[in-house]
Amino acid sequence: MRHLPIFDIRIRTTRLELRLPDLELLDELASLAAQGVHPPESMPFGEPWTDVASPELERNVVRWNLLQLGNWRAESWRFNPVVLQAGRVIGTQGISADGFAVTRTFHSGSWLGRSYQGQGLGREMRAAVLHFGFFCLGGQIALSAAFRDNLASLGVSRSLGYRENGEVVVERRGLPAAQISLRLSREQWEEVERPEVEVEGIGHSLDLFGV
Repeated sequence: MRHLPIFDIRIRTTRLELRLPDLELLDELASLAAQGVHPPESMPFGEPWTDVASPELERNVVRWNLLQLGNWRAESWRFNPVVLQAGRVIGTQGISADGFAVTRTFHSGSWLGRSYQGQGLGREMRAAVLHFGFFCLGGQIALSAAFRDNLASLGVSRSLGYRENGEVVVERRGLPAAQISLRLSREQWEEVERPEVEVEGIGHSLDLFGV
């Protein structure tokens, strides 16, 4: 896309492709969310967006993703590509930053459809955006967070070299819950074995990320 070249970015691993969704892919992502992201008795998200009933849940997914694009600035951006496997949307893996040009720090967040969990895809798609953030954008620090009972997310982070960076207690569904902060430096990332990643279409978008 000539005027918004972030839509031309493709991040690929052996099994996956990450790209910003057009409306058709965004509709597919919303339908996937409605099929379930986690067991109903658990809540892995700080904002319990999956507690909303259909069809409002699907509408919220679409609206939220469009809002991130509408609010995009080089000083504050949210890059939220969908994750494709064999052309099918299986989840989303985003990174975000405020003041990236100065801090060189970015955050990550993601979810997978339940039928695609437990296959190592969560680690692969996180590794893909870490490559994008560190290697393509020149980031120096990656941050993440997960509830202490979200063992899958914590396992992915630890396998990629993140280290615990403190703990806070937050409200979750009306109850206190321990949330662990995680930090990964570029040096730590470079020491960890990770899948090969290819990126195309980034050249005309660097200024949009504050680079």
